[in-house]
Amino acid sequence: MSEADLRAYYDRKRPLGAWSVGIGLAIGLGIAAVSPLAGLAFFAGTVCGVGNALLAMRGNERLLDHRSAAAFVFSSMLRIAVFGIVPVVFAVHGSVWSMPAYFAGFFTPLGLYAVFVRRAAGMQ
Repeated sequence: MSEADLRAYYDRKRPLGAWSVGIGLAIGLGIAAVSPLAGLAFFAGTVCGVGNALLAMRGNERLLDHRSAAAFVFSSMLRIAVFGIVPVVFAVHGSVWSMPAYFAGFFTPLGLYAVFVRRAAGMQ
């Protein structure tokens, strides 16, 4: 991977959290007008999605540096367990319909990162 590729990667990674949380907050407030629990689940999903995305990116970086597949798989399993418990808590304490809101928020950072990559590819 070239120095320019790494710089472009970090330039896309840096604003991911702020943009995702901002968009998640705006959409979550809109959903909260109809269902407060679903709005909270969407926003919590967005925050968890940002954490998951950044941890996955860091895991990928470490995999390239250290070539330790076992550590990568272990960290991936931990992420799945931790971020998979959160929507269940929303469903148990509220409506089962809060789970789709959580997962929509959870994948918001991934979709936003795809937009960043697409935009960067269009500039080249």
